[in-house]
Parts: sequence; structure tokens; C-alpha cells
Amino acid sequence: MKLLIVGGGGFRLPQILSVLADPDVPLHLTEVCLYDLSTERLAVMRNVAHQLGYRNLPVMTTTTDMVDAVRGADFIFSAMRIGGTAGRVIDEREALDRGILGQETVGPGGYAYAFRTIPEAMRLAETVRHHAPEAWVINFTNPAGIITQAMRTVHPRVVGICDTPIGLVRRAAAVTGHAESDVNYDYIGLNHLGWLRSLTFEGEELLPGIIADDDRLDRLEEARTVGFDWVRAIGMIPNEYLYYYYFNRESVAKISDEQTRGEFLQQQQGAFYDAAAANPHLAGELWNRTHNEREATYMAESRDEGEVRREEDMGGGYEHVALELMSALATGTPARMILGVSNSDAESLLIPQLREDAIIEVPCAVDSSGVHPMRQAPLIGPELGLVTQVKACEELVIDAALTGDRTLAWRALASHPLVDSIAVAKELLAAYIAKNPDIAKTFA
Repeated sequence: MKLLIVGGGGFRLPQILSVLADPDVPLHLTEVCLYDLSTERLAVMRNVAHQLGYRNLPVMTTTTDMVDAVRGADFIFSAMRIGGTAGRVIDEREALDRGILGQETVGPGGYAYAFRTIPEAMRLAETVRHHAPEAWVINFTNPAGIITQAMRTVHPRVVGICDTPIGLVRRAAAVTGHAESDVNYDYIGLNHLGWLRSLTFEGEELLPGIIADDDRLDRLEEARTVGFDWVRAIGMIPNEYLYYYYFNRESVAKISDEQTRGEFLQQQQGAFYDAAAANPHLAGELWNRTHNEREATYMAESRDEGEVRREEDMGGGYEHVALELMSALATGTPARMILGVSNSDAESLLIPQLREDAIIEVPCAVDSSGVHPMRQAPLIGPELGLVTQVKACEELVIDAALTGDRTLAWRALASHPLVDSIAVAKELLAAYIAKNPDIAKTFA
């Protein structure tokens, strides 16, 4: 069984390899293929993998040829970053310079990322359709909901993954003394835009007890981020990325005065790759040090100055979601997780107000027959309004990128709820096209 990792020279590769190296993994992989356009980065990450001691891995191959990479693959993990961190810096800073949120997945920054990524994601989808039509594509490329939805127009076996929803469920269950596998839960929304609305154990609803208890809420990073009073006002716990909607003014002001996340990562990861290439015998040690710093500084703008990120809030987990998904599909051992799936993947629309092909995030049951979304309670009120508006903008982004239509791109930026001026949106799009050649290519 062959696993292809698209973006195999990327910094987070060791997180995926760490779970694959577990001798109890039931996948029976015979090959892990790393595909990347940079031979230099592939070489660095091979050194890192070797020095971190992943001895139970299958044969690891590398290639810069997409067709060669895709051919024979059973699973394809996509984590591409078109334009690298330099592109992210432009995405974020051009928006911030105009008083608009600059963030990798939320708002115009995320849309700029999509504009330059969709063409390459579609090339991957076409290659999979022709050379590995039975392969499952597990998409972690951001903005994950948009990229997954675009790719599914070509290849139906594309599933979006994200670790933030199930991480929220896991932490909420833990504060009640239960494991995530022992509770039932209601979660619904889009990628980086969803809410945990129910948590039950043996029929008993646990969420109100969590929300009423300051000590329990204090153990949830999401609750600390948006404030206990707001969690109690809405009666649910939001995904951590809702911070950018609930505190848009504050987040823009704070990020504008500081180094953006993209600027930090460009500096940090650039230094890592340079040092690891110059000192290949230290690649593993350098990676560990850089990774720990990266985790500790994640979403720093959502914390008070000087506040240190707690250990229990770190650790990510997308690699575990990917492994669990692949294992369930390959072996038939049932699993339950929150995934990015089509609105029409159930017997009737999961969110009736959205299009059939809209990618949403809901709990799913997975087995060898596929991914089966589980129906949630209706999405209502302001949350429904926000989801429908953002999803409509995402669909404009996809159409704009596929057709090269600048007017659709302008509409997408201008219609986002965090953008307050159509004139500024038009100016921002022009800046993205002028300063980022990958975006310029999309709208040539």
C-alpha cells in the first residue's frame, strides 16, 4: 500500500511520519512517497526523519514528478504550500496595511492563498483521476474547505481534515472526566468556522455544566480566547478561529503592530532549512527546537501580552486524524471523526441552506465503504447567517480561480463579513496580483 505525501519537503512532515512509525499502525504500508518541487527540502526532511529515529517506517521514496508520485498511490495526503511562506507574508501584510485582517485561512488572506493554490490543487486532482482513480485524497492544504471543494469537482474521493474541531471535542470531554471516544457530540460548520453545541455521555448532556463552570472553561483554550461571558451568551463553544470574527477589530490592531505569523514562519523556517542543509548531522535536533517554538507561538495574537501557551493546548493532532481516517478506510475498523465532506454526502442536505457541493465540517462515521456524515441539529440564527455568507464567498473564490475572472475575485473579497469596503477590496486584489506572481498567473 502506497502513501503519497504532497508537500513532502514541508516542515510538518515529521508529525505525519511519527504516527506512521507506530508498529501497531494497521495500514501495512509498503511505500511512503514524498513529492515536492524542492530537492533541497526533500533532502533536509529525509535527514530529519532519519535522525528522529522512525525505524518502523516502510520504504521512503522522493520525487519531483507529480505523475510518478501519484501512480500507484492508495492514499494521498495533500499539504502543498504554493508560493511558500513568502506568499503568505504578502497575503497577510497587504490586508493588514489596509486595516483588514491578514490571516492564512480567514478572510482575504485565506482567499489570496486559495487564488494561488487552486490551479495546482486542480492539477493534482486531474493527475489522481487519470493515474490513481481509486485513491483517497486527504486534504490538509489550506484554506482546507475551499481547496477540498474545488478538488471534488474533479475527483470525488477527496476528504478535508483539520485537527481543531476534534481537538475541541477531546478537551471538552476531558474536563468532564471522559475520553472523546466515550461521548457523543454535535458539531457543525465550515473549516475554521464551527461550533460544539452538544456533548453527551450515556444520554446525559454535559455541555451546560462545562459552560457554567469557570474552572472547566479555563481548561479550554477556545473559551479563554473568546471569553467565558460570550460562551455563556451563545450557549456553545466556538472553534478557536472564531476569535477572528468575534474580535476582528482587536486582532487586526494587535497583528498590525507586530510581526505577522507568516513573517515569523518565513524567518524561523528559512533559518531552519538553511541550518539543516549546512549541518545535516544536526537536522533532527534543529527540527525539534524549531517545532517547539512554532507550537508555543501559535495564535499568539489571541492571548494577552506575556501569556504563555499552556502545554495542554499544544500538540496539533491532524496527523492522528489522517491516520485514523486511512486506517478505517483501509481496514474497515469503524471510526468517528469530524471531517470536511460534501453537503450532499448524506441522504439529504446536511445544511439545507447551502449548495449540494458545499464542503462543510460535521462528525462522520468511517469504514471500508467510505465516509458517512452524521446528521446534526439544524444550524440556526446568527451562526447560520455567518456560515451561509462565508460559504457564498468561498464559492466565488473557487469560480474566480477556475475562470481567471477578476470581477468574481473582487466580489469574493468585498462580500466577506470582515471586509468593510468594496473599494478597499478592489485595491487589495490589485495589490495581490501586482505583488504575488502566483496570483498574477491565476488572473493572467
